[in-house]
Parts: sequence; structure tokens; C-alpha cells
Amino acid sequence: MTQVTVVDHPLVHCHLTTLRESTTTPAEFRQLVRRLAMLLICEATQTLGVEPRQVRSPLGVVEGCQVAERVGVVPILRAGLGMVEPVLELVPDAEVWHLGLYRDETTAQPVEYYSKLPDASPVDVALVLDPMLATGGSATAALKSITAWGVRRTQLISVIAAPEGIEEVTRCFPETAIYVAAIDRELNQQKFIVPGLGDAGDRIFNTSSAS
Repeated sequence: MTQVTVVDHPLVHCHLTTLRESTTTPAEFRQLVRRLAMLLICEATQTLGVEPRQVRSPLGVVEGCQVAERVGVVPILRAGLGMVEPVLELVPDAEVWHLGLYRDETTAQPVEYYSKLPDASPVDVALVLDPMLATGGSATAALKSITAWGVRRTQLISVIAAPEGIEEVTRCFPETAIYVAAIDRELNQQKFIVPGLGDAGDRIFNTSSAS
């Protein structure tokens, strides 16, 4: 069964409220996406494997730990790029592999136009980043590519999700853990999340006046 975690934190609620607001500027929107991504990543990386590491402090030797797994970050272009920096702040040795997917506006199906996944040497865990989990089409397409690469543990991290998207990912990839800040009410006829926050890619990159 897919595990869905809605990160219930006061800061998540506050940042998400401002993120949704139609008058939030692109600069503010980008900053809020980064803040929310960091809060979500903190929750999602709780299961990372670690190994012992001994260091010397100014007053003596102390036993600590370090990440023992190869972490792959897979942002779904283009909106997923806005979530990469917080991951690298927290996991600086993570590898970043890009997947380009767009939604055909007629069929609402994902179309892959770019893939930088290698042919061999899969990471131990892949974090798929996309601010919005709507129909689940792009997420499942990305997870199919990552699974074909050979990655055994996958996590999907989105700011908001629609029930339909969660259901699709659950159906296709029941072992994938999903982390979101909120699950919204539904998709409208155009397959946009309601109440949502508009088009995350347009708002991050200031490419449309629509909110």
C-alpha cells in the first residue's frame, strides 16, 4: 500500500496559504516553494540509512553518523526545478537527474521530451520532485523511468495533490511513499487542482499573467 504523508506543521500551513494567494509575486512564490520543499524533505528523509562517523570537536572525540545511501533527486521539468535547492542544502551529496515531461492539453496525458537518467548504477533512493500531483500521469511516467533504471526505493514529494493523482500513483506504484503539504478537493474539467494554486511552473518562472 502506498504510504501518503500529509505534513501537518504550522509553518507548512502558513507558507501554503500565502503560496495559494493569487497576488503572491513570482519572487515570493519561488521562496515559498523552497521553504515548503525543505519542510517536506525533512519529513521524507527520516528513513535514510546512516552509518557511524567519528569526529573530533574542539573538546574531544564524538561519535556521530553520516548518510550511507546514494540519494538521487529527480525533478520533473520544469516546475520541479523550484524544489531542488532545498534538497541539496540538506543532502549536499545527492545526485540530480532531470526528467522533462509536459501534459498534452488535449489528452491530459504526459509526454516525455527529455531524460537524463543513466543506463546503469542506480541510486539507492530516488526523490521525485513536482510541486503539483494532479492526474498522476507525470508522476507515474517518471516513476516508470526511474524503476526501469533499477531504483528500488522511490519517494514522491509534492506541495499539493488531488485525490485522483494519489489514487493513480497508489494504483501503479503501491510501494512509493508520497509526501505532500495538502490534499485538495478535486480536479476540474481541465484537470487542474481545485482550489489549488494555479500553474506552478508559470508562477515559479513568471511566464504567464494567469494566477
